[in-house]
Amino acid sequence: MNAFSLIEQLGTLRDPRLEGKVMHKLSDILRLVICAVIASCKGWEQIADFSEDRLDWLKQYGEFENGTPSDDTIARAVSVVNPKKFQECFIEWMKACHEATDGEVVAIDRKTVRSSYDKSKRKGPIPMVSAFATANGVVLGQIKTEEKSNEITAGR
Repeated sequence: MNAFSLIEQLGTLRDPRLEGKVMHKLSDILRLVICAVIASCKGWEQIADFSEDRLDWLKQYGEFENGTPSDDTIARAVSVVNPKKFQECFIEWMKACHEATDGEVVAIDRKTVRSSYDKSKRKGPIPMVSAFATANGVVLGQIKTEEKSNEITAGR
């Protein structure tokens, strides 16, 4: 297996769903969800719409033999994934990305999460510091910081 491939890493996750009742591969659904979230989709319906709009593109990276899953199917499939195993899979992929780039430049950046403020509760927007692998174009990690902090103190 090429550990650098997210597609192959997701294929290692065990699918706990009943085999005869499954129309969509778990790895296809997880790839879809990751791509849709990266594309700023919010909620199962937007993810399902994303899949319908990009089915030809998605088929380049997965099977999608039965077309695109419904929003309910996506939600059910994601809910049965073992979060710890998914995290391990994602971490292994990120490690492979780091090794493939020989640990090249990692940019640190502080941004404010858009639409994260709540006027009714008098809570300000959430400031986040991200570590970004420039060679891969992938966020390696994020951490919520205090409002008045900066990149240097957030990383300590």
